[in-house]
Amino acid sequence: MSAPTMRQLGDVIPLPASVRSDPAADFRVPSGVSVSAAPAAAAVADELAGLLRRVTGFRVPRDDDGVIRLRLDETVDEAKSPESYRLDIAADGVTLSAPAAQGLFAGVQTLRQLLPETAQAEVVLPGGRIEDEPRFAYRGAMLDLARHFYSPADIRSYIDSIAQFKLNHLHLHLTDDQGWRLEIEGWPRLTEVSGGEGTGIDGQGPGHLTAAEYADLVAYGETRFVTIVPEIDMPGHVNAAQVAYPELTCDGEPVQPRTDAEVGYSSLCASKEETYAFVEDVIRVVAGLTPGPFLHIGGDEALSTTAEDYRTFMTRVLPMVGKYGKRAIGWHEMAAVELPPTAVPQFWRIEPVDAGVARAAENGHQVIMSPADRSYLDMKYDESSPLGLDWAGLLGVERSYDWDPADRLPGVGEESLLGVEAPLWSETLRSLADVEYMAFPRLVAIAEIGWTPRADRTWPSFRRRLGAFGPRFGAQGVNFHRSPEIDWT
Repeated sequence: MSAPTMRQLGDVIPLPASVRSDPAADFRVPSGVSVSAAPAAAAVADELAGLLRRVTGFRVPRDDDGVIRLRLDETVDEAKSPESYRLDIAADGVTLSAPAAQGLFAGVQTLRQLLPETAQAEVVLPGGRIEDEPRFAYRGAMLDLARHFYSPADIRSYIDSIAQFKLNHLHLHLTDDQGWRLEIEGWPRLTEVSGGEGTGIDGQGPGHLTAAEYADLVAYGETRFVTIVPEIDMPGHVNAAQVAYPELTCDGEPVQPRTDAEVGYSSLCASKEETYAFVEDVIRVVAGLTPGPFLHIGGDEALSTTAEDYRTFMTRVLPMVGKYGKRAIGWHEMAAVELPPTAVPQFWRIEPVDAGVARAAENGHQVIMSPADRSYLDMKYDESSPLGLDWAGLLGVERSYDWDPADRLPGVGEESLLGVEAPLWSETLRSLADVEYMAFPRLVAIAEIGWTPRADRTWPSFRRRLGAFGPRFGAQGVNFHRSPEIDWT
């Protein structure tokens, strides 16, 4: 075991809303340490006990008189987020309280960063109080499985990595021109033909999720308080579906598989009833497999769909999402049509291309902010980056941090934002190690933007705290980019 070290109370990511340090109240973890929690918080308590065992070597049982206490406080102000929590560290023990299990889980992620990453002879937690809650309800990452498939084990690993930074949504881009990655009952050729060998960019990304594998991932995400958001992209980005079922083309003629990275050439046929039978089947199946509230329908880059056909298609399809109990999310092009009341546009461009998103916000719609030049994790870090693209510019760590979602789009202020998301498209990626290299550390910047009060965020503070996190990435086996912008410790 290494010699004891101790972090400062506020040296965590994301930075908490309120930190009051009390050095006189440092807590030295005793050999008889135990964790107590109500039955509804048992799983979170077990996670904390496991973290403590790893760094102390102690038994750390769970009992009713634990010196570390997890409490569900139902008297908390109803205006508080269910992810809010209060962490009190005193010389005689630790109390973590929250209105819901989500808040206790968030608090445990903070405690995890206050603990050493590796076993030590003595573990000391810094004294004081943290009172914390997220800025935005939706804080997400997106992983593109269509251009390159990642196994369920890879996706679970990514869920683990993002959850420690209090990200609470994982958007899975499941279909595109190069592949269809989710089994759909009644449409077997989608995955038999377009989810197997030879699919993906350059034919190098084969694979798909069975319905059972997808359901298992959804359930695993729930244990980490990460909600899966499935995306079925339409009416464009559908070549893989049309390869499997040529009747989905306007003329009924077969189309060839595509493994290049071009966009905008494919479209479902807005004038055929077969289109809507297919789409409703897919939405019904995906909604049935997804307990979370959202279903993403894409809607971007439908360049070969006329404006009239796009409106016809979206007007028919958007109500289907609500019919099966979900809120529709769509890329911001969706805002060109009249949206159902709960629909959520997701802005991704560098500059506004029209007033659609602002008009939607004015009409009461919430917006997810994902500007490509600040949040697209597939952009190169710099000119020497071995992976990634550069159409939205180079995206270093400071650039991914030094912006604010409420300033990005005229007419879309703080009150209109559901949250932020960092997409990662996989045209140049081939492995989980590639995913990690492009995501970390920039995804951590997006996580802090989504959680921490705007007024409290500064680049020098984030840069220092991120540099101190480097050994933790290493101990976790995460293949992060050692950006020269950061002084890694």
